[in-house]
Amino acid sequence: MKTKLLCFFSAWICSFSWICAQADSCGKIKVGAEQSEKYLPLLAGKRVAVMSNQTGTVGNKHLVDLLVENNVNVVGIFSPEHGFRGTADAGEHVSNSIDEKTGIPVWSLYGTGNGKPSVADMQKFDVMVFDLQDVGLRFYTYYASMARLMDACAEAEKIMIVLDRPNPNGFFVDGPILDMKHKSGVGWLPIPIVHGMTLGELALMINGERWLPQQRVCNLTVIPCENYSRQTRYELPVAPSPNLPNIHSIYLYPSTCLFEGTIVSLGRGTPFPFEVYGHPKYKGSHFSFTPKSVPGAKNPPLLNRKCWGVDLRNVPNKYIWEKGFDLSYIIDAYSNLGMGESFFTSFFEKLVGVDYIRKEIMAGKSASEIKKMWQKDVENFKLQRKPYLLYKE
Repeated sequence: MKTKLLCFFSAWICSFSWICAQADSCGKIKVGAEQSEKYLPLLAGKRVAVMSNQTGTVGNKHLVDLLVENNVNVVGIFSPEHGFRGTADAGEHVSNSIDEKTGIPVWSLYGTGNGKPSVADMQKFDVMVFDLQDVGLRFYTYYASMARLMDACAEAEKIMIVLDRPNPNGFFVDGPILDMKHKSGVGWLPIPIVHGMTLGELALMINGERWLPQQRVCNLTVIPCENYSRQTRYELPVAPSPNLPNIHSIYLYPSTCLFEGTIVSLGRGTPFPFEVYGHPKYKGSHFSFTPKSVPGAKNPPLLNRKCWGVDLRNVPNKYIWEKGFDLSYIIDAYSNLGMGESFFTSFFEKLVGVDYIRKEIMAGKSASEIKKMWQKDVENFKLQRKPYLLYKE
């Protein structure tokens, strides 16, 4: 990234105060979990399992605590990537445990098997309540956990209730559609990198498009948010995972996450993950950082190595919104380091979901030129998803 461009970024005034949890003029956003009058009657007399983590809050308490207080028979808690309390590293094995506060067993779905509950666990409950805060990206794993749970519930003839939450990146759709030959834990469905849907909407689409194995359909109820629209700029009250600590990192995440598929650090092991990028051999920069072993990033790429690179913390939110899914950061690092194909790892295609992006970058194409290659797919996806949308534009 050129120095004058960085100076331009720094000159912008970046204020977050006007973004915070804003809603439509008709009132404050109420997430699905806050509307207990709509789902508590559905749980009466049932054995209930909850899929949630630290983001499953209802005001100042956790959903599990609210259910227990209302005498709901919670027999188990499923946990996604990062664990029930959200402290594990990305991809780290998460073991079964006991929730210290309630004594309820916690059954991990991440790092073992195929990410689906065991047959034995499925027989322990009647209704699954799903409540996770997503960030709206194809490579963020919470929606894949939801899809696997929907399939397990469909197989076992269990009911699933999704308590919906806003998507902080829900105001746009961008990026290529996943080529299913690259299906993985970071790319589970044929959707764009930025799909612009809430998890409730995506659950409806999974059912409607028959995306579960053998075209199974889950017995599904979605409790929508109130006073939320697709253009709402929603700031999360709780960090969704250890390396997305603030709304700015969440806005940059669609673009900077691609560095996970390269030899470049995106700041894991620093106080500003996903807001910087660098490498020990990056040239012409006065900015540096050194990844350290920290909670949530115990063994980050380029551990203890001084990296020179680009600081994106002063890039205004508005600029990020205008650019959308932006390949310019990857292209800058690729051009600067001059390493050719060794710049990329095999994980890159799993993240971007298609073969052509690596090839086009290596051919010297610009970010805007490459973006044109997926625009028709994005428009087709917008039409495909339309029947499942719960919130106005």
